Amino acid sequence: MAATLSKEQIVAFAQSQGLDLVGVANIERFAGAPQRMHPAEIFPECRSVIVVARRILRGNWRGIEEGTYWPTYTYFGYHGLLNSFFIPVGVYETACLLEDHGFEAVPYYPGVPETQPPDPPLRPGAVAPNVHLAIRIAGVAAGLGEIGWSKVFLTRKFGPRQRLAAILTDLELEPDPLLPPNTLCDQCMGCWEGCPSDAIPHLNDNDIVRIQIEDHVYEWGNTHMGRCTLCYHGGDPQVSPFLQKTLPGWEFDVTTQDVTEDAAYKLCWPVAHGSWRRTAEDPSGCLVEGHNQLIRWGGGEGAGSYAIEGSRGCMRSCFDHFERERMCEQEFAMGPFIQRERWLLGKRCQGES
Repeated sequence: MAATLSKEQIVAFAQSQGLDLVGVANIERFAGAPQRMHPAEIFPECRSVIVVARRILRGNWRGIEEGTYWPTYTYFGYHGLLNSFFIPVGVYETACLLEDHGFEAVPYYPGVPETQPPDPPLRPGAVAPNVHLAIRIAGVAAGLGEIGWSKVFLTRKFGPRQRLAAILTDLELEPDPLLPPNTLCDQCMGCWEGCPSDAIPHLNDNDIVRIQIEDHVYEWGNTHMGRCTLCYHGGDPQVSPFLQKTLPGWEFDVTTQDVTEDAAYKLCWPVAHGSWRRTAEDPSGCLVEGHNQLIRWGGGEGAGSYAIEGSRGCMRSCFDHFERERMCEQEFAMGPFIQRERWLLGKRCQGES
């Protein structure tokens, strides 16, 4: 066991394992976190939170942007491999490095606080199970970037194109400098304009979430997660040709809905996972064949998630703006992402055209 392990060694090793960005937060930066979102409730001796990011390839969105091919984003850029393999391997190997040097390391897979059931604590004085960090806020605390107006995490290198994970450790490391608020997000409202579900408030609505880390106050729009989930996971005919094919004559306006995120999942997931008798009208036997296919691509019945809408406003419009304003360190020979007029379908399903 080596006597010391420097932050520089950890960063270099993590990057050698395919992780693109690495930042460190000390435990004190989580002082304002709710108990069930605090790293110390997972690992009481935690002194540092190492937050890592791996890029989402810009090309993962190309098929959805053109309206021609859906599987790539779910499989390579979302749950299928990026969240469940590409990132965890690097996180695990970096955690092994820490433990090889005598420091405990807790690899953290980024869950979501909405999965916290109302269960009692398992031991006196403890919080209830299913503690989940707010991984984007952890990324801010580790100096990797900031949260943009749409609640998407932004970095200088990739704009909104990354996913995050973390390692909790008892090794005390020097924290990275915080990025001052509004360093990256210029509140252009491209996300608001590009979102088909009206889930992102306009700046003028003054519907804002605020947090404080040390002397910095960060704020972003209070995104309506019910409408966001309905659209993203396939409840919106505007962005799903699969709904259009399966339910001709059905009309649904996501922008008028005021449901919770949990309620939106209860609609989208059973429809995507479900089956029905095979008929001449729909020989697959799936309730919505295209949505079910993406679940299979994304890891099958146990998969964590799948994508239909593909973050039209909060991600694609956002990084297109980053590229046009030359705010993103990664540049592309073809220029900005959006090259053609963008498509949207009707709120009334028209069947096969």
